[in-house]
Parts: sequence; C-alpha cells; structure tokens
Amino acid sequence: MRLTAPAGSPTGVRDADGMAVASFVLGLLGLLVLNVVLGPLAIVLAGVALWRGTARRGRALLGLGLGIADLLVLAAVTAADHTLSWSL
Repeated sequence: MRLTAPAGSPTGVRDADGMAVASFVLGLLGLLVLNVVLGPLAIVLAGVALWRGTARRGRALLGLGLGIADLLVLAAVTAADHTLSWSL
C-alpha cells in the first residue's frame, strides 16, 4: 500500500509549488516579524521546492532571496542595538 505519490507525479509538483509559494510568503512576513524563525524556514522551503522541480521557480527564488534578506536584516539590527529583537 503506497501512501505517498511518486516524485514525478502531478501531486509531487503541486506540493513543490505550494512550498514555493509558502517560502515567498514566509520570507515576506519575515521582513516584519520573527525573522530569526521565518527567514531560515523560507530558505529551506525554497530549496526543497527548487530541488523537487517546482513550476513556480521564480516564486521559489524570491522566497530564497527574501529568506536571505530576513537574515541580513536580523544581522544589521543585531549589530546596531546588540539584541536579537526589534520592533517597528
């Protein structure tokens, strides 16, 4: 009995597309809140989506870029006020 679809099936591509969109949304949200958590999560989801061959490659790349930007913002804010938290 098989519980998961094969990697090349349409279900696998749909999952990868969902991961690409999720990485983009989490990366975007990470610029505002919880960038220490959402940034790495966006990077991982984008990497998995790209590895699985998503049809939404641009969205996954944007998620990857935003995840990296989240970590850069965190590093800049940490260097400026020596804490791991920040507020608008």
